[in-house]
Amino acid sequence: MSAHASAGDHHAAKGHDDHGGGHGHHNAEYPFLAHHFETPAQQFDSAKLGMWVFLVTEVLFFGALFVAYAVLRNRYPEVFKYASAYLDTTMGGINTGVLILSSLTMAMGVYFAQTGRKAALVLCLWLTMAGAAGFMVIKYFEYTHKFHVHLVWGEGFYKPVTDDGGLQQAELTSKAPVPLAPAQTTMSAGTVAAQQAAAPAFVQMPAGEQTAIAPPAEGPTGMAPAVVDAKAAEHAADPATHGDEALHLQDATMPPNTHLFFAIYYAMTGLHGIHVLIGMGVIGWLIVRAGRGEFGPKYYTPVDLVGLYWHIVDLVWIFLFPLFYLID
Repeated sequence: MSAHASAGDHHAAKGHDDHGGGHGHHNAEYPFLAHHFETPAQQFDSAKLGMWVFLVTEVLFFGALFVAYAVLRNRYPEVFKYASAYLDTTMGGINTGVLILSSLTMAMGVYFAQTGRKAALVLCLWLTMAGAAGFMVIKYFEYTHKFHVHLVWGEGFYKPVTDDGGLQQAELTSKAPVPLAPAQTTMSAGTVAAQQAAAPAFVQMPAGEQTAIAPPAEGPTGMAPAVVDAKAAEHAADPATHGDEALHLQDATMPPNTHLFFAIYYAMTGLHGIHVLIGMGVIGWLIVRAGRGEFGPKYYTPVDLVGLYWHIVDLVWIFLFPLFYLID
């Protein structure tokens, strides 16, 4: 009985050693293989499944903003049609082309990693990085220009623009929007201005007459101001082009709540820009590792996973571009 048990123990120990020796063999041949995976294929499939789960959460993340966009556009269609003309379609189109090309170079990089072509892989990664950087540079100039002329979200949208980009109280008073009560919308601008100049905060008018109400505190009320000078009148004559963006407050065709368009625009494109910056970081990490020769036919998982991420980032922009820039 004792001899039998000893033989069994010896067999179990031998089997354990063989199993461990097998793992040691795999680790020697595949140094990248983690100890909790049996084969490189198993490790690759697990990593790719994890990346797809992560990308699904990213789609849900952006999905909430796409729903917000749909609600706002359905509620304020005139705002989106009007305000989209203030976006630079040329710059948006260039950015679209840049991202599509960067997606191509990323896909080529995955292929070169799979075939063990180190120099071509590094080149493609650098080209992808250049495309991402180019996208962010164009977006920087686009954002800074919009900020300068106060095409922003919230109260800032309703601040008049001076030559130096600052605010002057005199212009703020003279060019501020004139809110109208619903019953006054058929009155001329001169009649309303005269009534508001002569009336206190609340004026009791005879029965059946219209009532003049003093302007409320300035803010994103969304009321379209009256045209106040010849330059603004010329600007308003062609609302499809919006020649001078700094005169948006003087455009009589501006619909109420126009600032909401820019609120959702910055929310969605800004979040996308953050993802582009994250992509630049991981691509830089790949460049360092690829330069060391860490990727080849036996191991290219990080390149493949970053490629998936970058394609999703590009795909999101493919939707954002027409939704904001190509509204007719």
